[in-house]
This record gives sequence, structure tokens and C-alpha cells, in this order.
Amino acid sequence: MNNEAKESKDSREVKVAKETREFEGKKLLILGGNPETIPLVEIANNWGIKTIVVSARHTDPAKAYAWKAYDFEGLDTGAVIKIATEEKVDGVLVGVADILVPMYCKVCEALDLPCYATQEIVDVFSFKDVFKSTCERYGVHGIPEFYLDSSMNPEDLAKIQFPVMVKPVDNGGGVGMTVAYNEEELRKGVTVALENSRTKRFIVEKYMQSDDMGMYYTFKDGYCSVSCIYDRYTTDEQPGLSRVCLGGTYPSKHLDEYFERMHPNALRLFREIGIKNGVLMLSGFYENGEFYVYDTGFRLQGEAPHLLMKAIHGFDQREMLIRFALTGSEGDVELKMEDDTRLRGKWAATLWFLLKEGRIAKIEGLDRLDQDERVVANIQRLHEGDTVLPEWIGNEKQVLTRMYLICNSRMELADTLKYYMNTVKVLDEKGNNLLLKGFDVNKALELK
Repeated sequence: MNNEAKESKDSREVKVAKETREFEGKKLLILGGNPETIPLVEIANNWGIKTIVVSARHTDPAKAYAWKAYDFEGLDTGAVIKIATEEKVDGVLVGVADILVPMYCKVCEALDLPCYATQEIVDVFSFKDVFKSTCERYGVHGIPEFYLDSSMNPEDLAKIQFPVMVKPVDNGGGVGMTVAYNEEELRKGVTVALENSRTKRFIVEKYMQSDDMGMYYTFKDGYCSVSCIYDRYTTDEQPGLSRVCLGGTYPSKHLDEYFERMHPNALRLFREIGIKNGVLMLSGFYENGEFYVYDTGFRLQGEAPHLLMKAIHGFDQREMLIRFALTGSEGDVELKMEDDTRLRGKWAATLWFLLKEGRIAKIEGLDRLDQDERVVANIQRLHEGDTVLPEWIGNEKQVLTRMYLICNSRMELADTLKYYMNTVKVLDEKGNNLLLKGFDVNKALELK
């Protein structure tokens, strides 16, 4: 961090401390209660904000951290508006759930509260087919697709080249997604996708087996900054299912090419649909010199790259979004000075540990993370005594924990990743290993 950026960061921290006291007693309604939303609730609580978490499940863990919690049925926007009105909330914010972004926009509009989304943006990002067609207009390519509808027309089936990925257009995290290697598997995949789609729509795409990437953007007052671009690695131990993430390394080996070939088109897309504030993830593949975007999320991410960004850059996207919800401004962060896609020379990674079906009897290797300065965060979802259910396999519910690492060199990062891959162990009652294999560190970091 240069001196100018450091001075800006130091002065901003003093101002932030004063500003956050001004939020004391304010009421913030947070949509969604999954484990990844808990840190957002905790930050607001620490500022003296009265947090109100609403979600469809009474057992959602983030509710236990809130000042108040409410349930709503399905996606009943009217019920949430009623809660917000009766509580006289000062702001509304969506947590880590794509499915709730449309509700967030409608609730804010009904209560005339700040919202970083608009209906046009929601229409583009809420459905994979609409997002894909919009991207193509700006030269942001999607994965090659095969036309097919629920009638399963024989002429359409004959044109499909296997393997393919079948997806519901309005779900994420691997839910409802399957890989098909033949027509029988394709028909089953369509059934699964339809069962997991609110709008009963699905898409069939080429099954990509190339480099997976994430592109994470921060927006403030119309300025767009690429906070990080990273390479993502997925498991191949679960054939026929969505390839769940095993982790990622930062910065991406394709960073320069992305800025040259794709970034200008993405900027035009963002500008034209009117994005001014907020955070956005694009997920894509790199194959033979071309980038193919396959997913997006206009909200904080379950992968939580913002944790690495905070540790390296100093600003916290969660704080920016909370402040925006209550004031309509993300604060005094100077993205041009404080954000750096190249991570100020650091090397970073997320390391996910995926579990097989079974009951967790013993976890080893996670008890001393707070003593390792290279580990800046660890988000644990499952614990001893929990059971990994069959329906969790193939989506992010099978994640034990996500570890966040920052190192001074590529070699140090490689050594750290290998250490934890060898140290962390998860066993069932019979002593059987419940962990899937991690990714190939040498290949990921291009080491000999």
C-alpha cells in the first residue's frame, strides 16, 4: 500500500469509528439467514444497529445472532414489507442469497429506502437465460448452449453433443444442476432442474472442463473497480453432479488476458444496465484464448472474497453495504487508490474442505488456526456431530469449512496450502475418511 493510500485508509478508519456510533439504535432488516450472512449481522450488531433477520426457515443460523428474527412463507414479499413497516426499519439489505435479490429490490422500493439494485438489473441477474442473452449483446460470451424445452423434442435431442450441464435458470450453489453423458441422464437432469426452478425453466449447456475463474467487482457512485480475479478449482470425485468448488488462488494466471479481452465488454454491460453501487461476481471459464461467463451474483458471495480484500486492501465491502442501506452512500472509500487487482504483490487463496455423505465424529487440524497469521479467516459450516445428507452432495451444503490464506510469495502459499490439506482430517464413527481430495497445488500455481 503506497503512502497516499495508507493515509487515506488511516483517516477513513478514524472517521468510520465516529460514523458508526451515529448508527446506534438504527434498525436494519437483513434478508436471508444462511451461515454466510452471520458476519454481516455481527458487524451491524457491533455498530449498535438493531438487526432484524427474515428468512423462510425458522432454523436459519443467522437468526440466532440478530436482535429480532421473523419467518416468511416461500418468497412472500408482502409479508416482508409488512414486517419492515411495523418495525419502522431504517434500511434493508440482502445477505448471501441470489434468490432474495428481487425481493430486496421490491421491499426497498415499497418503503422508499436506499437500494443498490434496480428492477432492470434484477431482471438481468436473476435468471441465467436472461443474463446470458444480455451478456452476448455486449460481447460477454456465455457457455455454448443447446436448445431444449420440457417437450423433449426428438429433433432438438438429436442436436445435443454430450456431455452437457443441465441447470435451473433461477437457482445457484449447484442446486438442481446435473451433468448428463447420454439422453437418459439428460431426461433425469431436466426433471431435477425443473423441480428446483420456481419458474419451471432450465438450460442445457456444453459441459466445460477447462480453467474456472472468478471476477469480483466493487461499484461505488458509478465507479467500477476489479477487486480481484482468481482461478477456481472444483472436484471431479462426484461424477454426474455439479463440480463443487475446492478453493481458489489469487491472482489469476489469466488476469492480463482478461483485462485485454473481456473486461472492456463487461464494463459496457455494467454501465448500460445502470450499476452504480454494490458488489458483483462473475464466474467464468477460460478455454483456448476465450472467456465464457456462466454465472453471476449481485450481492456478497458465499465464497467471501471480501475477507481477503479486507485483509489486503483495508476496506470492508460488508461495511460499505450496511452504510449504503442506512444512508444511501457507501462512505469514503477511494477505490482508485485502495483497490488493487494484483493484491499489492501478495498471493492469496481460499481452501474449501468438502465432505462425503455421513456423520462427522471427529475433526482434526482446525484447532490452531488463530495462531497462524497466514490464515485471515476460517468460515466453518459443519461441526462434530453434524450429518452430511445425501441431497447435500453436489452442492455447497457439503462444505465443512472455507479457509482464507494470504502469503508473501507464491511458494509460501503453495507450502501453506499443502500443509493444511495434509493436516485437516474428518472421520466418521467407524474412523472412515469423510474428506474429498483437494486440488493440485503445483498445477494451480504453475510450479514444477
